Amino acid sequence: MKIPSIVIIGDDSQAGTYILRIRLKEDTTLQFGRFKKGKLISLPAGDYTYVGSALSEKGATSLARRLVRHATRNGDKPPHAIREKMVSQFQSCGLGPPDPLPKNGKKLFWNIDFLLDLESAEIVNIIALRSPERLEYTIAELMERDAHTQIIEKGLGANDAPRNTHILHINTDEVWWSSLADNIQENFVNQTNDAES
Repeated sequence: MKIPSIVIIGDDSQAGTYILRIRLKEDTTLQFGRFKKGKLISLPAGDYTYVGSALSEKGATSLARRLVRHATRNGDKPPHAIREKMVSQFQSCGLGPPDPLPKNGKKLFWNIDFLLDLESAEIVNIIALRSPERLEYTIAELMERDAHTQIIEKGLGANDAPRNTHILHINTDEVWWSSLADNIQENFVNQTNDAES
């Protein structure tokens, strides 16, 4: 079963919510910046997911720029392999500016930056939901409640939503991943359309 590496749902907004699938190739112990006073957190090799949002219609906090930033590493480290495809696919569907690459490199700021900066961590799938509506917390709660997800550390990746956890370890198969975009479409896009009718 082949899962598209990038799934874009919706077609008009430059803002949105997204889910990253991150594959960590080796067991790692990592500090997520100042999260929990720099606590070292053990991360077993495997798949992780991160739920985030970029709710501006333009600038650095628009959806395309945020996703391309995630696929960029700090300094001279190579970008994630998916980045070139992201830029091309975003251009073909009118998401973001012609050149969404970070203008001044990347500084590590959010919890997720510290994981994505590792060369042993690779973004392998992206689901992007183009919508100005704030859906990050609802999608993150849905992911947290899923039987296949595991909270590594409560609150990780959700500094602005202390009751949530946005970086989760996932232990499942490709069938689950392939149905995730359909579930997001069904639960969020269709409900939004019904509410507008």
